[in-house]
Amino acid sequence: MTVTAEVLKEKGHLIGLRRWFHQHPEAPHAEFKTTAKIVEELEKLGITYEYLSPTAIAGKIIGKKGAGKVIALRSDTDGLKMEDLKDVDYASKHPGFCHACGHDAHTATLLAAAKILKEKEAEFTGEVRLFFQPAEEVGGGADFFVDQGHLKEVDRVFSVHVVSSYESGKVAITEGPVQASSDFFEIEVTGRGAHVSTPEQGVDALYIASQMVVNLQSIVSRNTAPTDTAIVGIGVLEAGTQYNIVAEHARLEGTTRAFTMKQRDFVNQRVEDIVAQTAALFGGEAKVTFSDFAPPVVNDPEATKEAQAVAEGIFGKENVITNQEKALGADDFSMMMNETKGVYAYVGTYHKDKPNTGVSHHHGLFDIDEEALLASCQLYVDFALLHLT
Repeated sequence: MTVTAEVLKEKGHLIGLRRWFHQHPEAPHAEFKTTAKIVEELEKLGITYEYLSPTAIAGKIIGKKGAGKVIALRSDTDGLKMEDLKDVDYASKHPGFCHACGHDAHTATLLAAAKILKEKEAEFTGEVRLFFQPAEEVGGGADFFVDQGHLKEVDRVFSVHVVSSYESGKVAITEGPVQASSDFFEIEVTGRGAHVSTPEQGVDALYIASQMVVNLQSIVSRNTAPTDTAIVGIGVLEAGTQYNIVAEHARLEGTTRAFTMKQRDFVNQRVEDIVAQTAALFGGEAKVTFSDFAPPVVNDPEATKEAQAVAEGIFGKENVITNQEKALGADDFSMMMNETKGVYAYVGTYHKDKPNTGVSHHHGLFDIDEEALLASCQLYVDFALLHLT
C-alpha cells in the first residue's frame, strides 16, 4: 500500500480514535457519546457542522479556491446489541454492546480524512460534505441526510466499509449491484378460536401461518428466474395461547432481499398476494405491513471507474478487486446513492498474524488490522480531491 506522508502522520491519532469508538459502542439512534466525540473532533479542526437528528451529524469543508463540485463522504456510527468477546485493552466498556461490524473504524477514518482535507482547503475548489450517519444496522439513518436536502447539488457520494474476508492491502470496488435491498414485513393472521377437539368450529391461525411459511418459499423457487437472486425469509412465528385451543391469532416476521428495484417490487407484491390468498383459502384473514429498510446498493459505472483508478494508486492495480460477488446483506447508504452518483468500496482488514482479524462480521470476536485504516483514509481523501482540484 502507498499512502502519503500526511496520512501516515495521522496513524496514531486514527488508531486512537478507532479504539475510543470501539470502547463506546451504542445502539442505533442512541449514539450519544459517539456523536459528542465526533463533534468534539470537528470543533478542534474548525469544521462547521449541524445536527440533523440527535445523533446524525453533517459537516462541511469549503475549498478556498472558489466554487466547484460537491463531494459527500459518509461513515456509519452505530454499534450492535451483542457482547464484545475480545480480550484486548480497547474492548467495549458498554456491556451488551459491541462494534462488531467496523463502524468504529469508518467513523475514525472519516474524521482523519476530514482533518487532512481541512488542512488542504486552500488548495481545492468546491465543497466536501461529511456525513456521520447513525442507525445503519436497522435502516433509516440515511433518511436524515436525504430528507433534509444534504444530497442536493452533490456530484458524488462515497463510502468505505471494512471487510474481514479480504486481506489487508486489498480493496473491492465493483460496478453495479453489490448489496441487496432489505425490507422487513410483519404478517398478522386472524382466525377463530375453538377447542382442539372440535377444530371444525374454529379457524386455525397457526395452521394458516404455517402454510404461509411454506407457500412464501415458492416466490424464490417458482416465481423467480434462477439468474435473479432473491430471498424471502421468515424469522419469527408466534401463535396460540394454550396447547388445547385452536389458535385465533398468529404473527410472522420476515425479510425480503433483491438486487434490482423491479425484482424488489415483484417479490414484495407476491408476498402480499400469497398471504391474502392463503388466509382466504382456510377461512381466515391476514394483514401484511412492510417497512422499507434499504434499496439495493448499486455502484454507479462512472463513479466506480473513478474510485478504481484512485484505489490503484494506493493499493496497486493487482490488489483492486473489480468482480466482487454480490452480497445479500444491505446498507442504507443506498438511499444516498439514489440521489446522486455513488460508489461503495470494501477495504480488506484480515491479517494472518493478527488475532481475530479474520472473524466474520457481527461476531463478538470481530477485530481488524488497523494498518488498513491508513489506506481507507487515503481513499476518502484522494477520491474527494480527484473532483475538487
